[in-house]
Amino acid sequence: MSETDDGNEKRIEDLEIMAAHQAQMIEDLSEELQRASAAIERMQRNLRSLGDRFEALEDVAMPRPENTKPPHY
Repeated sequence: MSETDDGNEKRIEDLEIMAAHQAQMIEDLSEELQRASAAIERMQRNLRSLGDRFEALEDVAMPRPENTKPPHY
């Protein structure tokens, strides 16, 4: 009976260690996901800003032609 109890205690201890490692891994992954999400949001803001700047430069460099009738009308 003592061997069974020792074996069960060892198994329980191993499971507790495994659960502690998994909990730490989940916490680490959660933090990394938060950092990645913040980086993606920052890049999206930068991309929108660059797109706006590009459109502004494009409007200055290449103004849209006016919608006028050709001279032969």
